[in-house]
Amino acid sequence: MHRSAKRLASLLACAAVPVMLVAGCSGSDSSNSSDGSSDAPSTSTKPSATVAAAKYKKLPNPCQAFSKDTLGKLVPKTKNKGGEPGTSDDATSHATCSWDSSDENGVDGTQFRWLDIGFQRYDSDPNPAVGTGEKRATDFYAKQVANAKGTEGAKKVQTAKTDSTGDESTAITYDITKDKTPFKNTTIVARAANIVVTVNYNGAGMAGADTPKGADLLKAAQAAAKEAVAAAVKANG
Repeated sequence: MHRSAKRLASLLACAAVPVMLVAGCSGSDSSNSSDGSSDAPSTSTKPSATVAAAKYKKLPNPCQAFSKDTLGKLVPKTKNKGGEPGTSDDATSHATCSWDSSDENGVDGTQFRWLDIGFQRYDSDPNPAVGTGEKRATDFYAKQVANAKGTEGAKKVQTAKTDSTGDESTAITYDITKDKTPFKNTTIVARAANIVVTVNYNGAGMAGADTPKGADLLKAAQAAAKEAVAAAVKANG
């Protein structure tokens, strides 16, 4: 078990695959945006008469985006039920949180799970060439989907629409191997007006445990994404 524990510890550093596509296999670095400063949300709050105002002005607390019941299902053995918040220069535009769970079952191995959530909100820009908050969010949504599909080392990549989750939503599933351990990963990217929500959920069987079923992770992640979108809408009254 000592050897298994050491292996588990080494895997935690690369178990997180990207939320907001900010982190590669090295983990979920929730402090940065994926597409650089060129797409950073505008600080303008007074768009010109030719640019429609953004619909949503706030983001929810990302660490409170999921109910206790949801966290109990997705990360049942997490040691931090309050989540690990990412840092942000402007919590009204970018907010993230993550959880991990290691369910150790002795000689039957360990079931590992990682969950993270990212919210990205765009204001409308007075410059019509930049566009409305909704247009900017739509562009970012497309980039998030493309980045998830292009994850380095991903195999068996598949996409599917997720119904009743914001204005548009896409699920991306794939297999990926880290430190000789196969992971099943699901990334859900959803857009509600000018807010983009990204949920990443992955799992692995370690120290001899069976690899989780991708279909089970997908179903759980889709339900979590709907909850996260609802939290974003509720935060705006």
